[in-house]
Amino acid sequence: MNIITVTEPLLADWLQLRILLWPESEDAHLVEMQQLLGQIHTLQLLAYSDQQQAIAMLEASIRYEYVNGTQTSPVAFLEGIYVLPEYRRSSIATALVQQVEQWAKQFACTEFASDAAIDNTISHAMHRALGFQETERVVYFKKNIS
Repeated sequence: MNIITVTEPLLADWLQLRILLWPESEDAHLVEMQQLLGQIHTLQLLAYSDQQQAIAMLEASIRYEYVNGTQTSPVAFLEGIYVLPEYRRSSIATALVQQVEQWAKQFACTEFASDAAIDNTISHAMHRALGFQETERVVYFKKNIS
């Protein structure tokens, strides 16, 4: 396995995995991806198999605003991670997360946070397996003002 920081020539591989994680239009993804590539407080990684197939992606950021469940600032934040199903449980996610932890040290981060939908038990299990601890559960509400 080889882990690479995403650059412009790797957009197609990143897009393919990103759509599997977040099913949206290609155009919406491409706009956001271009914005992310230009930011120094974000990190995008791709993992490749020995056969040069893109098999996993990770997106992380440095957040300076309050992050639920943390006590410091800035905080490294796992924005998204996806590993192709046939490659899961083979330490790829662990390797990606470890790379983020090293990257975050340059920003003086001492905490690494993430979130998941309250009903996404598969994500909860993955986070625990990666060493994350659950800190709280939240349900957000909104009301339209007419």
